[in-house]
Amino acid sequence: MDSKLRKMAILASMAVILLVALAVMYVNREQLSSTSGENMTASGAQNASDSQAVDPVPEGTGETDTAEADGRIGNDLKAFLKDNTFFDQEVNPVLEAAKDNSNRLSLVATSIEKDLRIQIVDNEGTPVTGESFYVRLDGMGDYKDLDQDGVIYIGDLDSGDYYVELLPIEGYKVPVSETKVHVKDKVEYLAIDDISLLIKTEDEVDAAAEDSAVAGALADADKTEIQKLQTTSGNAKVGIDVSKWNNTIDWDKVKNAGVQFAIVRAGYRGSVTGSLVEDPQFVANMKGATAAGIPVGVYFFTQATDEKEAVEEASAVLELIRDFQLTYPVFIDTEGAGGNGRADGLDAETRTLVCEAFCRTIENAGYKAGVYASRNWYNNNLQTARLENYHIWLAEYRSVPLYQGYYKTWQYTSKGKVDGIEGRVDMNITYE
Repeated sequence: MDSKLRKMAILASMAVILLVALAVMYVNREQLSSTSGENMTASGAQNASDSQAVDPVPEGTGETDTAEADGRIGNDLKAFLKDNTFFDQEVNPVLEAAKDNSNRLSLVATSIEKDLRIQIVDNEGTPVTGESFYVRLDGMGDYKDLDQDGVIYIGDLDSGDYYVELLPIEGYKVPVSETKVHVKDKVEYLAIDDISLLIKTEDEVDAAAEDSAVAGALADADKTEIQKLQTTSGNAKVGIDVSKWNNTIDWDKVKNAGVQFAIVRAGYRGSVTGSLVEDPQFVANMKGATAAGIPVGVYFFTQATDEKEAVEEASAVLELIRDFQLTYPVFIDTEGAGGNGRADGLDAETRTLVCEAFCRTIENAGYKAGVYASRNWYNNNLQTARLENYHIWLAEYRSVPLYQGYYKTWQYTSKGKVDGIEGRVDMNITYE
């Protein structure tokens, strides 16, 4: 093919291509025109929105709520901002787990002797109060938390294994399965692991009604009572016993005054409700005395009515003293509560069992144990021969005690005066 013919072929091909392109543009002209119009409308609406000069859709017409064929809602280009499902919410697994556990409940069950104490606790292990919980004990029926303190006590059970269920309650997630518990046949005189859940502060009780111990030694005092810090010799040492009633103590001054030991009250069982209450000055006194180099022991005012409650009291003391070093015993303080205390009417046999149970639990935990009482209390309300294996602490406010029994420590006055303590303080001599 010569050069002229080749040029003519090329020109013909180009003409065909141009005709095809024009034909395609003609066929699609309506769609291009529609798309261009929509873009112009969107651009105009956006510009109008930016200038706040034009509202493309009048308010109140309802047109913004009408879905177009392409899924667009009216002409409101910001409608997606009102759709809570438009954006995927990022899930924080830690926060979600915390929300899930915030109202989740569990059960803590303890048996001392043919009984169960069931505590309803939250995910932090704190008893949940203010709710009327029900638990179901298989074969025994349902039991209600009548006083809404998060504790349900069931007594007079046969020993053996039981299953307990926390019944559903609005606003909480209860365990999906039953809890297996074992009811003990006899008191074992061992510390209760979950006793911390029962220990209260004075802010949680009516302290004026609950803390009502009456010193029996006062009734037997006479004018020979010694009210000064005595001078001792040999193995004898002079010391004090203190509680919240002595307020804030300057322990360095107490040490410099010649005090050689201190017995600090750890707490008491309430005379009315039986609550286990920590003495509000206990920690401060223990830390203060220890820092000043004064050896310490502790005591607990009992209102236990049986061995089981005595084990609870001993367990509470063991929990409170776990961070402290003791040189002197852990004493159970047994005396009256003004005649209206829950334990005031106990006979000597039962009261002695209470003291024994307390002391055995303390000694099984590795501490020395003792009993505090007045002369009249030992003579009339205890079977002292059964207690002489423990450290007997006698309260008798005379220059020479009349008590004929065996004792190792003598509280000789409640009217002592020691530098560093405002007001009166109990004074003691120990011969151990």
